[in-house]
Amino acid sequence: MSQDPYELAKQSAAKLAEITKIAQHDVLVVLGSGWTPAVEALGTPNAEITVTDLPGFSAPAVAGHAGKIRSVKVGNSQTLIQMGRTHYYEGKGTAAVVHAVRTAVASGVKTIILTNACGGLQLKWKPGTPVLIRDHINLTGATPLVGPRFLDVSEVYSKRLRKIAQEIDPSLDEGVYVQFHGPQYETPAEVQMAIKLGGDLVGMSTALEAIAAREAQAEVLGISMVTNPGAGLTDEHLNHEEVLAAGLAAASRMGDLLKKVIEKL
Repeated sequence: MSQDPYELAKQSAAKLAEITKIAQHDVLVVLGSGWTPAVEALGTPNAEITVTDLPGFSAPAVAGHAGKIRSVKVGNSQTLIQMGRTHYYEGKGTAAVVHAVRTAVASGVKTIILTNACGGLQLKWKPGTPVLIRDHINLTGATPLVGPRFLDVSEVYSKRLRKIAQEIDPSLDEGVYVQFHGPQYETPAEVQMAIKLGGDLVGMSTALEAIAAREAQAEVLGISMVTNPGAGLTDEHLNHEEVLAAGLAAASRMGDLLKKVIEKL
């Protein structure tokens, strides 16, 4: 198995095509914590694969991440649905975090929808509220880019795709997502820092994958689901079970939104 992350992605894409019997896919949807129930709204899969059957993937380490990839026809788009992801805090390196994105691009994907569960820094966003990501602040200190791969990140998250989503659901708000390293949740002081930096949402994923997607010239739509207020903004304490519960409660709405966005591409 190749150690070069781009070559490994090509190997994974070839195995994916062999298993699904579909030579090319168009869209990748990455489902974050608690989002997995939304997959049913996207239709009956042509194939469902355990991620470890593909080169370079490892089993997910986090509850709420199924470790499966589905191939589904949504509208006119052959769509890959990644049910769970590898997080940077797992210690497997940035190449592992973005491997699904690179595999999808090697499979022909031009549009990538990244979803996550997050803490909300605006109290008007109640648990279960979806928010489009307008921009991000990467506080991991890491990048999936290696060497002098200079990349313009002035528009990581596509204005065109956000407009499509808001035409479907005019109530969708936008915000700046701040990725922390994790796995510990943010302290109240860190939440206040994120607010002062211009952040609206805090979490432990998405930014590194979005950078890798833009390096590959894929168009990116980011959708955060607010599952709790940021630490210190209320008297609530944070736990992963509540994140999953908020995701389950909003799953049908999220699946319907994703389906309509993909159909309109």
